Amino acid sequence: MARIFDGSKLVIASHNLGKVREIGDLLAPFGVETVSAGDLGLPEPAEDGLTFIANAEIKALGAAKASGLPALADDSGLEVAALGGEPGIYSARWAGPNKDFTAAMALINEKLGSTTNRCANFTCALTLAWPDGEMASFEGKVFGDLIWPMRGHKGFGYDPIFVPTGHTMTFAEMDPAQKHAMSHRASAFKQLINACFKNS
Repeated sequence: MARIFDGSKLVIASHNLGKVREIGDLLAPFGVETVSAGDLGLPEPAEDGLTFIANAEIKALGAAKASGLPALADDSGLEVAALGGEPGIYSARWAGPNKDFTAAMALINEKLGSTTNRCANFTCALTLAWPDGEMASFEGKVFGDLIWPMRGHKGFGYDPIFVPTGHTMTFAEMDPAQKHAMSHRASAFKQLINACFKNS
């Protein structure tokens, strides 16, 4: 059984403002005060794990030990079937040092070329870590297809080219609440809440 989070303050182990905002929104109903690793001036650890969960654990444990507070880390990315699962754990790196996801999306479209297989999925690993080293990890996925050209200005990352199965709008065209209800992050988050939060 996973350890119960019984504090009121939680570090979001990310320097990605979009991700910090989305996780903060998901935690809001539980009365948890969140602060980002960026706001605390914590360094970004080397994400040298080979899976989403391994990288989430590296980030969560690093932030928890550095801050002395429980920390929640997310490692997520886009896996494209026709590209053998790329960019996968390297999704952020494809956007380069300037986090240029427009260029990264164009690169994916270029690599896909004329292929009709546009199946893809987002994967999200969440790890909750405590300063004493204990951790709990969860993983969620959402499946869909990639479109081109990009559509929508909401969301972040690869959202403008991803249409979830059964829908016609991209994640970047949806209201945040609609995306939160079905996203890979929401799936992992539901598992986290059920396991680690009281009265969930």
